[in-house]
Amino acid sequence: MRFLIVSFDGLRPDLVAPDLTPNLCRLQAYGITLSNHRTVYPSETRSAFPSFVTGSTTSRHGMVGNKYVDRSVTPSRYIDTADEVLLRKLDLESGGRLMSTQTLGEILASDGRSLAVLATNSPGTTRFFHHKAEDFRQVRLSGHFRGACTPDDLLAEAEELLGPLLPDPPSTEPDKAGQDWITSAFLEVVWPKYRPDVTVLSYGEPDITSHFHGTGAEATRSIIAHCDRQFGRVLDWWEAEGRAEGVQVIAISDHGHITGQTQVSVVDSLRRAGYRPGTAPALDVDVVVVPGQVGALYLADPSDERVARIVATITGEPWCGPVFTQAKNETEGIAPGSLGKHLVFIDHSRAPDVSFSFRANDSIDPFGLVGGTFYEDNLCLGVHGGLHPKELAALGIIAGSAFPAAGSVSTTPSGICDFAPTILHLLRIAQPGSMTGRVLTEIVEPRHKAAPEIRSEAFDVGLGRFRQVLRRVHVGPSTYIESGTAEG
Repeated sequence: MRFLIVSFDGLRPDLVAPDLTPNLCRLQAYGITLSNHRTVYPSETRSAFPSFVTGSTTSRHGMVGNKYVDRSVTPSRYIDTADEVLLRKLDLESGGRLMSTQTLGEILASDGRSLAVLATNSPGTTRFFHHKAEDFRQVRLSGHFRGACTPDDLLAEAEELLGPLLPDPPSTEPDKAGQDWITSAFLEVVWPKYRPDVTVLSYGEPDITSHFHGTGAEATRSIIAHCDRQFGRVLDWWEAEGRAEGVQVIAISDHGHITGQTQVSVVDSLRRAGYRPGTAPALDVDVVVVPGQVGALYLADPSDERVARIVATITGEPWCGPVFTQAKNETEGIAPGSLGKHLVFIDHSRAPDVSFSFRANDSIDPFGLVGGTFYEDNLCLGVHGGLHPKELAALGIIAGSAFPAAGSVSTTPSGICDFAPTILHLLRIAQPGSMTGRVLTEIVEPRHKAAPEIRSEAFDVGLGRFRQVLRRVHVGPSTYIESGTAEG
């Protein structure tokens, strides 16, 4: 049995439709659609894909955001995980502890199995899928970034057959050629030569196009359709060859998107309140505001009193959504009005002192899609990272001989952490205790297992006029975040 995971970065599952994605719909007819499927918090790519490959939440693997402040060294340093060279350096410096738990690539290699990665995401994201690939002499190919590729002889072979790696296109231009190149590289080079036990084929779109054009814009719909056509080539191969060789196909996305409505500046708000904010650690900075759509505040003096003061400041702003600080008890954070970071599984040593999402709503955007938000990025259209249900919603379709209920829909809550445990279970490889995800027994063994127990819960705290509610759902021992809202 082998596995092929095809990822569509930032694809909202409600955009999967016969007119736009006929090949994903074709996969649905073969397999099982996970209709209640979610990502992790923060709903950012370089938190979500580490959760995919570790089968664990952010609190376990430690990738607390696309960017974070590293306090393990003096002075503290700002880390942008898009930089694959930096990630390799951090892994070597830490004795292989870039991520705080084992990854799928490491687990497979220890069992004599292989993981291959082909991706058009950022170089950092590409490395995250199999960050030790060169150590095991396994496959990791980027459609654009030579430094993220290994081994060299495979890259040379692929370039000789398919042409050289393509330059990364401008962010405003949909990346069609890159998706074509990695699809061909899988079909014509990697599969015929290596027959990997597990392959990740990751299309870096429609995420970037959604950011710059809008989640339902014509340019975004066009690149979604293009990626679906490339996936159609893969599905044709699966029908003709892969299925007979026991390949199971899993289609996923790492998060959804909602629409930015009102741009704000957290730095300006904090400066008006008397703070000395900056976007990286410095002697004259008393609070680092990590750039991005997820609010991450690192204080020079993270005392309970200072944390409470800054939470009181931001919860008075109209843009402030749910807020999380170090746990005071089972529900509350140490700052009045905040919830404990453990409730959204970001209680890692790298996590910010204060984490917050921008306030979102259920308005209908110009493209007829639900979801709007305050935002800070210059990416002024499609955004993600927070706790709106459409940011957390992710694609999940599974097909193959291991999943017998073809053409069905599973409404049982599931999440991105569940794929690695399910793959290991089917490969009969022990699941490490670090994994927080679960085996999707309701679709693997639907006739032999009782339906899992499902339980919902909500947490409600406030400060003055500010109120926030976090909703979660439990399936057996696993917990999924449904939404986080704030008002006042």
